[in-house]
This record gives sequence, structure tokens and C-alpha cells, in this order.
Amino acid sequence: MEHGLTGCRGPSLFPTGLGREWIPPTGGSAASPQRTTMLFPHEAHLSATAYDFLANLVYERSRIRLGPDRQTLVTGRLRQRVQSLGMADYEEYCELLKSPEGEDEVDSLIDLISTNHTHFFREASHFDLLTRQLLPGLADRAVAGMRGLRFWCAACSSGEETYSLAIVLAEFCRLRPAVQWHIDASDISQRMLDRCQQGIYDGDKVSLPAPEFLERYFQRGFGERDGYYRVKSELRRHVSVRYVNLFQDVYPVPLAQDVIFCRNVMIYFDVPSRKILVDRLTDQLAPGGYLFVGHSESLIGIRHRLKTVGPSVYMRPD
Repeated sequence: MEHGLTGCRGPSLFPTGLGREWIPPTGGSAASPQRTTMLFPHEAHLSATAYDFLANLVYERSRIRLGPDRQTLVTGRLRQRVQSLGMADYEEYCELLKSPEGEDEVDSLIDLISTNHTHFFREASHFDLLTRQLLPGLADRAVAGMRGLRFWCAACSSGEETYSLAIVLAEFCRLRPAVQWHIDASDISQRMLDRCQQGIYDGDKVSLPAPEFLERYFQRGFGERDGYYRVKSELRRHVSVRYVNLFQDVYPVPLAQDVIFCRNVMIYFDVPSRKILVDRLTDQLAPGGYLFVGHSESLIGIRHRLKTVGPSVYMRPD
């Protein structure tokens, strides 16, 4: 029996290389070389010294601040990884990270440590504000400048935010087909980027503000993929997915973004890191462009060049 999603064109729904490597959205982990040469003891303890080293390394590379209260969380997230590498304890894992051979492993560490919580149309007032107040003016300016609208989801996680924004833009452009648009979606977690690239979601979690959006923008799974939905290719073609560490030297996304979503990320950074990030995101915005942060975040206490538009929404002045 054929397995896939309804509405598929061609012999396979998935791009080359994804068909048999499809990862259900509820599972998966960072790629692990299998070196099970010894048994990782279940009672292995992450010492204070090892934890301090890991916390400092994570901060140095990502600016994610791990306090003392996160040691149990880190232990749980790393246990399977250390075991899959065939190591006897966390100290051996730290020695790998210190070595030249462990450079790539740092990315896996940060991938496992980063928190990825999201859902469709999270903090819905942001999407309402875009639709009702901001998009008409942004679209007029883009058309006058003979260019497309540019959006960046700077911490896209598994893609629900990205495709929520894509649905908003697609709906807006149904009435203004002359407006072109594109979204750059980025994250520090390669696992989450893989899910965003695939655009496949558990049907129970595809909660949308209008029932017709499900049929308009998603394909329903059947066979072994029954109960899942995939974002249609017509929407996915507007999205570029790429790895970005928000503190890397150069961003591989275009300048002059009309809108940047960087929501529920800065809560993991200290104030100096937030200041650096806000300055860099401001530089990425076009004059008159907007920065959205999470509802639980604000720029209070940070000197910046942005004008406050509303709670958690800021504009770069013209």
C-alpha cells in the first residue's frame, strides 16, 4: 500500500532523501555516532565541575545562560547522548568537548540544551496586529520599491511560527496578488530545522484560527502517516530554512528585513547579550521595519534605537 499525504503531486510527497528518513514530529534526537563499546551507568552523576564547564561552554557559544537550577535538566538531556557515544561518564564527554575532535560535538550539545516550545499562532495578537495594521503599509512600500516583502523568523524552532506567519501572508496576498513575499526561518537546533524543512505536524497540534486554513494550506496524511498534516508546497516554497546562531559573526540572511520575529528567545540571555542581539537585529531591519519579541519579554533596561509600537513590538525609525 502506498503511504503519504493526500493531494500529493508526483511519485513522492517528500524531497529527495526525505521519504524514508521522515521523522515524526514527536520524536527524534540529534544524530549520534554509535559507539556502544561500554555501558553508561544509569546512576552516572554530572559533577558540579563538569556542569560548570558545560554551562560556560554553552554560554560562550550561544549566550544561553544555564543557572545552578538547570543541572538536573542538563543531566537528563545529555544522558542518552553520552551513552550513544559509548562513554563511561560525563567527564569523558567533557574531555571530548575540550579536544579538537569535539568541535562538531559542541553544536550537538547546544542543540540538546536549547528549549524548543512552540505552537501554531502562538501569541495570536501579533498576527492580528500584522494583518490589521502593519501589512497594508509594508506592502505599499514594497510595491513602490519594486521588491518583495522580507520576513525573518529568527528562532523558528520546528516551524509552527514560520508557517503561521506564512499563512497570514498568503491570506493577505490573496487580495493583493501583486505583492511578493519570502520568509527566512532559522534556528540554532538542527533537529528543529529538519522538522521545519519537512513541515509535517501531528494533526492534534495543528490549531488554526480559521477551519478553512487546514484544507487550504495543509495536506492530510494517510497510511502510516494518518493523523499528520504537511504544509503544502505552495506555502513551503516561500520559506528558506537555515542554521543561524544569533551570536555568530555574520548572519546568512538578507539585510533590510520588513519584519523580524525573535520571540521567547531573549529570556534565556543575560542583559548584556540581549543588548548585543537587539542592536544586531535592528541593523537587519529596513527603516520602518518591525521587531517582534515574546509577550514575556521587553526591551526595558536596554538602550536601543527602536520605537515602541505596542507591547513586545518595536519599529526601526525611518
